Amino acid sequence: MTLLQIGPHTVQPPVVLAPMAGITNAPFRTLCREFSGGKGLFVSEMITTRALVERNEKTMQLIHFDATEKPRSIQLYGVDPDTVGKAVRMIADEDLADHIDLNFGCPVPKVTRKGGGSALPYKRNLLRAILREAVANAGALPVTMKMRKGIDDGHLTYLDAGRIAAEEGVSAIALHGRTAAQHYSGTADWDAIARLKEHVPELPVLGNGDIWSADDAVRMMRETGCDGVVVGRGCLGRPWLFGDLVAAFEGTGTAAQLTFKEVAAVMLRHATLLGEWLGDEARGVIDFRKHVAWYTKGFSIGSEMRRNLAITSSLDQLDALLSELDLDQPWPVGADGPRGRTSGRDRVVLPDGWLDDPYDCAGVGADAELDTSGG
Repeated sequence: MTLLQIGPHTVQPPVVLAPMAGITNAPFRTLCREFSGGKGLFVSEMITTRALVERNEKTMQLIHFDATEKPRSIQLYGVDPDTVGKAVRMIADEDLADHIDLNFGCPVPKVTRKGGGSALPYKRNLLRAILREAVANAGALPVTMKMRKGIDDGHLTYLDAGRIAAEEGVSAIALHGRTAAQHYSGTADWDAIARLKEHVPELPVLGNGDIWSADDAVRMMRETGCDGVVVGRGCLGRPWLFGDLVAAFEGTGTAAQLTFKEVAAVMLRHATLLGEWLGDEARGVIDFRKHVAWYTKGFSIGSEMRRNLAITSSLDQLDALLSELDLDQPWPVGADGPRGRTSGRDRVVLPDGWLDDPYDCAGVGADAELDTSGG
């Protein structure tokens, strides 16, 4: 495998944790990094440029990095070039991160209806203006972007967006092989990743979509020629997947097959880290509830116990419930498959007249910015 170079940062193995709202906060990144032995790149939750510039309290907490987290990676969302430029300049001037990723891939309605996320690359001139402002204000920090194939099959944008990114000095591109309309349904189009790599051979291209195991990651790189992989839903409830990825790329071992006792220990550590990060044990355990179904997928637990685990509010309660279960259960057959959201959408919610002209971006400005980070 060739080394993945993102600006001054060498990422080896070439594995990146995808930003996921409400998931890839500092505690989850810590777990993933521990299992990987510190190898790879782990990106924050989506940070909105408006909230960052205004120093929103929640946003300032979300950009907190552990002292051992190097390089520090922030993903920004914005639709106004001026606001994006100010946010990037703030990060560079105040040494808030070592790498900036720009979100052009989010498909959720509250983002696309503002013209952001996966809707934005359709407006080629707006995309160019945002990238130009970001790169110009980043100083020595590398700027990358994550995107989808386009809005739908009739409005594909990824090749044009890739060329614009290369021309504006972006350091790398990640492509999720789905359209916004697909959301998370169907199968990721790995052929599109290969086409993008052929289209912008001068830039590192990272592939994203349907990486459920370390073998999938190796296969994606082999089949598409991409320079690295971005892992999202595949690590939900499985932060040890990053250990598997390191072992696969370095040829040092096989995939982990944790017993439920080992999984339960990770669950408790995850909830503990969340409580420490939030400054409140109960809040940490409550925030952890969303992870329970992912961690316990495939294990013999029972519906009533699953419900009880999903309403815990203290570490002692979580520990007591887990101790009632059969901790000697082996890793379930089939638990390495798809997880997380699988839904599609009938249509993508867009601003009025968004598809009328792929270049005109009149009416898109600071008022279209979101004011909260994390999704």
